[in-house]
Amino acid sequence: MSVTRLFVEAVLLPPLSLLWLTLAFGLLAWTGRRWAGLAAAFAGFVSLALATPLVAGLLLASLENDARDRGPMPPGLGAIIILGGDVSHGRATDTASLGVGLLTLERLRDGAALHRATGLPILVTGGPLGQGQVPLADLMARSLREDFGLPARWVEAQARDTRENALNATAMLRADGVAGALLVTQAWHMPRARDAFFRLGFTVAAAPVRRGVVPSLAPLSFVPRADHLIDIWFVAHEWAGRLFYELRDGNAHALSAPFAVSAQIGDSSD
Repeated sequence: MSVTRLFVEAVLLPPLSLLWLTLAFGLLAWTGRRWAGLAAAFAGFVSLALATPLVAGLLLASLENDARDRGPMPPGLGAIIILGGDVSHGRATDTASLGVGLLTLERLRDGAALHRATGLPILVTGGPLGQGQVPLADLMARSLREDFGLPARWVEAQARDTRENALNATAMLRADGVAGALLVTQAWHMPRARDAFFRLGFTVAAAPVRRGVVPSLAPLSFVPRADHLIDIWFVAHEWAGRLFYELRDGNAHALSAPFAVSAQIGDSSD
């Protein structure tokens, strides 16, 4: 991931963009501009609202609803694709201390459960997350082998983003005569990931990980919590990514009808 992209995401995406606005308007208010003080207060209020379980949950649901079950599993699926997400860093500085992160581990766990339920072989995909780092797919294959006792038949270690995950994984599977696969990633990431495969004319059935629960109107749902701001960043990142992919690559839904598999296979909703 480039430094430029990281900078743009930090500046433009909520919730950090709202904090930048609060700071900027606050400085303007300090110079005597009264309207800037009101704007700073409004930006701060929006930040607090986004941190509530109610608002964060509803925004997550806007993505996860697209990943919910839409019918029976389509026939002819020949593989399980597990998308890479993040890495964890140990105390040591050598590559042996690197491992899969929590997001990736969740995907591997559900992918392993799918393999045991279906017998389908596994493809892992993910390139290096930084210059000189071990490809994420290699770490995923190691985790599958050591933590779950399962092999990865295909290891795609070049992809830099979701679009390249789809391009490279599709090329590998088609070369081996596989025309469709189960797709494993978090529910909030599933719509963008699934659409990337649909644009290539490749059939995937969504097997979303950790679908959230629609928030209630209980009193605690209105109490802000800092951890929900992480959810807001994921929501903003996914919607921005979906918009960018639509503008660059076209409408995926015009190319293929979506499928999703039952939560009884490999979905760990909580």
